[in-house]
Amino acid sequence: MAAAAAAGALLAGGAAAPAAAQQPEEPPPEYLWAINESLMVGPPVGEDYIIEVSAGGWRPAPSIFASSEQFGILGTRIDFGSDLGLSRTDHPEVRVTLKRGRQKLRASVVPMRYRQQVETLGRPIVFHGIRFDAGLPVESTLGWNAWRIGYEFDVLTFSRAYLGLMAEVKYNQMDVSLETPSLDPEWVEATAPVPAAGLVLRIYPTRFSPITAEVSGLRLPEGTVDYGSGYYFDLDVYATLNLSRMLGFNLGYRTIDFSYLFERDSGDLKLEGLYLQGVFRY
Repeated sequence: MAAAAAAGALLAGGAAAPAAAQQPEEPPPEYLWAINESLMVGPPVGEDYIIEVSAGGWRPAPSIFASSEQFGILGTRIDFGSDLGLSRTDHPEVRVTLKRGRQKLRASVVPMRYRQQVETLGRPIVFHGIRFDAGLPVESTLGWNAWRIGYEFDVLTFSRAYLGLMAEVKYNQMDVSLETPSLDPEWVEATAPVPAAGLVLRIYPTRFSPITAEVSGLRLPEGTVDYGSGYYFDLDVYATLNLSRMLGFNLGYRTIDFSYLFERDSGDLKLEGLYLQGVFRY
């Protein structure tokens, strides 16, 4: 009788063991406030999306020089800071990414607008063929819409990192105007589409906090294209805190270095500084 009871217990235990083993493991949480011990365990949070939109503000330190020729009159190399009083200004930025597997279509724009005034011009300058004498009050504006439209393919992917190649067009819309009470306003505008290539690297120290570095650019030596030369360099490094699969924040540092020479017009523009963005994914 005792032997029969023991055999029944063994059979019952053997039947219960497979049932317990078949229960699925609970996936790690995808919400930062419920991470418990899953900060390091599990897949990265924030990579499973079709569309990602980020928007925020950028406050770069500007260093801008430009000259503009007209009527065969060479322009002065104008320092928009020391000559015209240009200073730091907040700019909005919007980025959109469409993702399918390892492929991404990316677009972004930073619409920048500077407006400043000096009561007395410190030195005579020539802009667009017109001379502005020292001592005059001068009001100036500088507009720069910096577009990026491109394609990314992640050539190497790992559980917590990827390396991608980028091909993009940096489309720059620029306009500059100077005016003083004694002269008609002078203005010039230009568009400069610049093809570029680059790399993007993303590493996840934790499931919720990737660090991303992007670098892209192009150099056109003198003689590469008719009447012009130049280069464009764009470096963007940012850390992300993903509150969930759909929501996060970016804190980053970006520098744009753009130089051009077209016929007898030239410019050197450099912007660098911190930015903060909110991120939404679906």
